[in-house]
Amino acid sequence: MESLGVLLVAPMNAYLEQELDRRCRLFRLWESPADRRDEFLRAHAASIRAVVPYAPHGVDAAMIDALPSLEIVSSFSVGIDRVDLAACRARGIRVTNTPDVLTDDVADLAVGLAIAALRKIPQADRYVRAGLWKSKGDFTLTTRFSGKRVGIIGLGRIGLAVAKRVEAFDCPVNYYQRTKQEHPSYTYYPSVVELAASSDVLVVACPLNEHTRHIVNREVMEALGPKGVLINIGRGPHVDEAAMVAALIDGRLGGAGLDVFEDEPNVPEALFGMDNVVLVPHVGSATHETRTAMADLVLGNLEAHVAGKPLLTQVV
Repeated sequence: MESLGVLLVAPMNAYLEQELDRRCRLFRLWESPADRRDEFLRAHAASIRAVVPYAPHGVDAAMIDALPSLEIVSSFSVGIDRVDLAACRARGIRVTNTPDVLTDDVADLAVGLAIAALRKIPQADRYVRAGLWKSKGDFTLTTRFSGKRVGIIGLGRIGLAVAKRVEAFDCPVNYYQRTKQEHPSYTYYPSVVELAASSDVLVVACPLNEHTRHIVNREVMEALGPKGVLINIGRGPHVDEAAMVAALIDGRLGGAGLDVFEDEPNVPEALFGMDNVVLVPHVGSATHETRTAMADLVLGNLEAHVAGKPLLTQVV
């Protein structure tokens, strides 16, 4: 792939960057000052045939227009909501992502967030570290996870992996998605509001698109209720964040475990002081094992493209 010019839009994985640098002609967009990146793209437009983005940094129509030689976008993420797919289709640009390899880690985190939120694990940790166990005695009672009704929005790869995990905790599994599937042991609900009303824990695990933006709105959160816990391991815009903050403050929503936010890395400061919320910085796939597997999949798709072979995980 020595002749393949690849634009890496931001630092994302040291192994991936090293391998791209070794195998391709690598262009690092962030090495150019932010106010001169259009100039950087114009200078190298003829050489850049591939772009590698990831979740926070996508490929919009303006970038696509600026790169007349672009042939493939190989995303270092499963979500491609920040890739302008319509513009790619119009230009015949191929698009790939990294599904499957991150499923287990994201599902593990969803369950971990639910347990952490209900059992107040981060708060208990802080209680011990502050010496309060010794000075004030036992920590407050919390709520068990086992046996809770778990509702899942989106029963795809990650949703199914979450479902299999929570079954081990004797949790009844409910789900919603646009098309009912044949899962005899899981209960389907035809709307998110009905799903939330029948769940103790609501997990967002669907792709982000025009149909799922703010799929968890005020009505859904009020149906989940003052004892319900919202877990978001999808994308921040799945949840109406302002409505969620208000519901948590008012006690209309019991708690939340959040890996993603609407305007990352900007998190509503109102959440920082809440002891019924667990916050993590978009780390669903952030393990050494998974990020290496994701990088290998990006590289494999680029190699297949150059060799004229079928792409491993083609989206467009």
